[in-house]
Amino acid sequence: MYGTEGPPSALRGTTTIGVVCRDGVILSSDTRATMGYFVAHKRCKKIHKIDDHLAVTIAGNVADAQRTVDVLKANARLYKLETKRPMPVSSAARLTANVLFAARLTPLITQVLVGGVDESGPHVYHLDPFGSLTEEECVATGSGSPVAYGVLEDRYGRGFTVKELLPVIIRAMDSAMKRDAASGDSFDAVVIDQSGYRELSEQEKREILLISRG
Repeated sequence: MYGTEGPPSALRGTTTIGVVCRDGVILSSDTRATMGYFVAHKRCKKIHKIDDHLAVTIAGNVADAQRTVDVLKANARLYKLETKRPMPVSSAARLTANVLFAARLTPLITQVLVGGVDESGPHVYHLDPFGSLTEEECVATGSGSPVAYGVLEDRYGRGFTVKELLPVIIRAMDSAMKRDAASGDSFDAVVIDQSGYRELSEQEKREILLISRG
């Protein structure tokens, strides 16, 4: 599991962050997968590319999260084939909400952030295991989110660019990993803008982390 046990209300483990910038979207997550107090994997992938303009972060039960991602990937490709244009971010979020809501009697234990850039601009959506959908400008999920919010609410601003906000996001993730036992080992960070999807290299993350700590 990606740091999850029990019913949806008891989701714990993992830290994921999604923010809207003036010129794009930043998504970040830690890479530790836990089962209670057992660290099952240290380099787990929790950010998944759906298309060049679209990605999701996942937390929760591995199988449920992967099923949700697979359904979204398949439908995004079909949409692109049929309409000759990328799936809007809002449509991807609504599709994910429908998948989760359809399984509400036996819920898919996963918490999802859908982020991307389309013709209407950058967007981040938050979904809970029952398919409740909200559009957010700055959001964190998982057991490390209270720590992450402490940094984000102090330093986040909608008018900032991706370059200006990357140190803030990485500082928030670093703080959560230091203070939450179910988050840790390392982290991934992704930028989506008009140029497409880009995952930060290890060197970039180290350099930005040094800046954020300074």
